[in-house]
Amino acid sequence: MTGAHDGDAAAGAPGGPRPITAAELRFYAACRFVAVGASRIWFPGRVVGAEHLPAAGPYVLAPVHRSNVDWLVVARVTRRRLRYLVKGEVWKVKAVGRLLELLGTFPVHRGAADREALNRSLEVLAAGEPLVVFPEGTRGSGPVVGELREGAAYLALRAGVPVVPVGIRGLERSMPRGAKFPRPVRVRIVVGAPVVPDAPPARGEGRARISRSAMHAFSERLRQAIQAAFDAAESGDAGVPVGRGADPGVGRST
Repeated sequence: MTGAHDGDAAAGAPGGPRPITAAELRFYAACRFVAVGASRIWFPGRVVGAEHLPAAGPYVLAPVHRSNVDWLVVARVTRRRLRYLVKGEVWKVKAVGRLLELLGTFPVHRGAADREALNRSLEVLAAGEPLVVFPEGTRGSGPVVGELREGAAYLALRAGVPVVPVGIRGLERSMPRGAKFPRPVRVRIVVGAPVVPDAPPARGEGRARISRSAMHAFSERLRQAIQAAFDAAESGDAGVPVGRGADPGVGRST
């Protein structure tokens, strides 16, 4: 996603993509500056491998999920607007919904959550923006990335976009299950090389059926890539082939 093509309809009646204004992008940049600055104070640490992020166009960002504050730390990897799913009930308060919309979120409603989430996510990718998906589906625990849900694989195969794995060290210790507030910890964020679908849908075939075997195979490739990024984050091993880089918040725009 380029950060200049997509938005959602007004809060309370969210619809399909619409062009985002320059004022909205400035607002997002200001909010990101504050949020990322706070996260660097509470969770100091480096971003490694930021050069693996596409400079333009859509992709799925797939972080390991060990804490309720993963999303905040993930925002440090790029200045581009990242899109997140948020439960639709939040949009009942129009001001809150509008604020979240400007910050890159979009709603999905319970009852039709899976289909709606996939369709809205495809709209975001078609508009050219990065989409954050936690492939584990729920918070995990420990050093092993288990079997993934297949939503990220489906989106990558359907939209023909790369998936960028992200490993994060420290946040499970900061906010384990049951904790009400995160403790300050040092983190390490490792961005791995993109996992690219072998055969993205050809033009005109975007609605072609994605086989279960193709989704399973791609999910396993992605699981291994997230595990490698997570291992590199936990070990601090610069020799792991996930790339080198500095925090993009310093002298670099991605």
